[in-house]
Parts: sequence; structure tokens; C-alpha cells
Amino acid sequence: MRILDADGNDVAPGGAALRHAARVDLTDLHPAARAAHFRLACDVDNPLLGPSGATSVYAGQKGAAAEQLVVLEDAMTRWAQVVRAATGRDDSRVAGAGAAGGAAFGAISVLGADIRPGIDTVLGLVDFRGRLAAADLVVTGKGSLDAQSLHGKAPIGVAADARRAGIPVLAVCGRNLLRDIRLHSAGISAAYALADLEPDLHRSIRHAAELLRRIGCTIAASSDELTTLSTRGES
Repeated sequence: MRILDADGNDVAPGGAALRHAARVDLTDLHPAARAAHFRLACDVDNPLLGPSGATSVYAGQKGAAAEQLVVLEDAMTRWAQVVRAATGRDDSRVAGAGAAGGAAFGAISVLGADIRPGIDTVLGLVDFRGRLAAADLVVTGKGSLDAQSLHGKAPIGVAADARRAGIPVLAVCGRNLLRDIRLHSAGISAAYALADLEPDLHRSIRHAAELLRRIGCTIAASSDELTTLSTRGES
């Protein structure tokens, strides 16, 4: 696949360069890619464009300055336009199309990939729901529990399945930026953060194993709390 500018030259690499894209040439797309069925396992539900899109949500995290965000969103908009002209479909607002800097958008529009939550894929592969039948408590974890976690990240998928099975869920994380009401609405009964034991980020990372053991001991010792959490009344 080639991305060409108005003079018929290949557009330079990089997100900002897509502002100069005039058309997409799919002539040399590999025949096997045309015939294959692609499935994307995606852990976010952000679209390509807009306030919850790839640029708005993720580019700043990767170091883009405010003025660069404007350029990148303009470039992604242009990219969506030329892809739509080449494929006849507009997937820029599809949930998950903004994953991996918009790589998912290309796979959906150009390769005809379908998309499903990554956590659902993984939980299915490990028969998580079957394993829940023998569980009294589920402990899940993540580096940072924050607003982005609510957009398809692993702990939320784990909690959703566990809640449907009536199993309480605890989360262990590096830091927790979610209020209890948001945790509870996601199916997480309580969260234990390393930052609560060691606020200094560098020391928290350096001593993560020790801090995790301390949290594990706290959870294990809270037998009364866990009994209360369990909807099945089992220890």
C-alpha cells in the first residue's frame, strides 16, 4: 500500500506528514492480505478522531506538545479522508480504531479486520469464566487505575466477568486515581495501591516486590472483609 501526495510521491513517514496525503494506492496490496480474515484484539475503545480519539488521548502521553496535537489531529483527519476515498468506508469513529496510534483504523479500513475487546479474547483463551466456578475472590491488577482503565482495559474486563459470576474483585495497582464509586460501578470492591505505602514513584518502582508482598499480606489477613465481600458466603 502506498500513501501519495498531490505530486504522486510517497508521503514521508510520521504522523504529521499525513497532512500531505492526497490518495492511497492499494494496487500492490498483497493478495494474501486481501484474502485473509484479520481479527484485532484491542484493549481500548477510542476512535481515531475527536476528543476521545488517538491524538487527544494518547499523543500527549507520548510527548506531543499542545501545538503538535493540533497538527496530528489535522493529519489524522486527512488520513481518514484519503482512506475513505480509496476503500469507500469511514471507520474513523469506530470504537477501537484509535488503538496503537491509529494502526487499528488502518487494519479495519484497508484489511477489513473486525475488532473485539482484547481482554475478552484473552479471558476466552484461558477459560476464565470456567475458572471462576472454583473461585471465592478475584484479584486483578494494573500499573495505574485511572479514567483510561474504564475504556476496555484488562482489570475492567476481569471485574465484569467476575461480577456476573457473583465473585468479589479486588484490584492491586501502582496508583489509583479512581473514586470508590467508579471502582464499584466497574465491579471492583476495593483497590490497594503501592503509592499508598510509598508515595515516592522511584522508590515505589524500586521496591515494588516488597510493597506487593505487604499488600498481599493485608488482603490475606482481611478475612472478615473478604467474607463480607463474598456473595456466596464462603471463606
